[in-house]
Amino acid sequence: MANTSPAAAAPDPAMVDDAARRRSASRSAVALGAIIAVLVGVLLGAWAQRWLDGDQPGAPAGDSVDVGFAQDMSVHHGQAVEMSAMALANAADPAVRSLAYDVLTTQQSQLGTMQGWLSLWDRPPLGSGEPMQWMPTDSAAGSAHHSMPGMESGTATADSSSPPMPGMATTGELADLRRTTGSAFDARYLQLLLRHHKGGIPMAQYAADNAAVPPVSALAGQMVATQQAESTAIEQLLAAKGATALTMN
Repeated sequence: MANTSPAAAAPDPAMVDDAARRRSASRSAVALGAIIAVLVGVLLGAWAQRWLDGDQPGAPAGDSVDVGFAQDMSVHHGQAVEMSAMALANAADPAVRSLAYDVLTTQQSQLGTMQGWLSLWDRPPLGSGEPMQWMPTDSAAGSAHHSMPGMESGTATADSSSPPMPGMATTGELADLRRTTGSAFDARYLQLLLRHHKGGIPMAQYAADNAAVPPVSALAGQMVATQQAESTAIEQLLAAKGATALTMN
């Protein structure tokens, strides 16, 4: 008897082309972000160097707000860049992809600037101890961090169910995001990014108020303003999708 089962439907060329364009856009955005990071890092590094070459003291101490902020916020930003690269390639909503592009390029640039400062100051790119020791426990983010599970005794680890800093996604949440597609991906990315911003803003605000090096204070203030504006936009997108914000971790 002849096989009458229908042949497998060929993929829609338009859908294939759209997916390819998204992957290409994601790679281009990452490359552009790296270029911007280098350029901005050079400019702000020169600004910081001019400040250090003047009548001001030398490089900030390893336990200073300036160094601790640059090290910890580099980690915090790195995760936002990672999630936004996923969104740029996988989000279904063009508005979400546009947001992801803005977050990726902005935070990649800021990350490059902070790493440039640490190199200029001859400080390690990452802290060697528990994160956020540069923030007192009576500050908003410092209190939230030290009350996180495992942080009281310094036992939280990179593969723990607890994130290293407030607002950051856990390894499990990142794995779930990678497996999610379509509109569900959009909502989950927005939820994770909003919580990420809400956790990072108090860190940046503390640095803006307490950093000794003016360029560090200025950049931290820019982070606060940008992420507050983005948080409002994210909340509007979540509301339009009928999704709610996550509680702070």
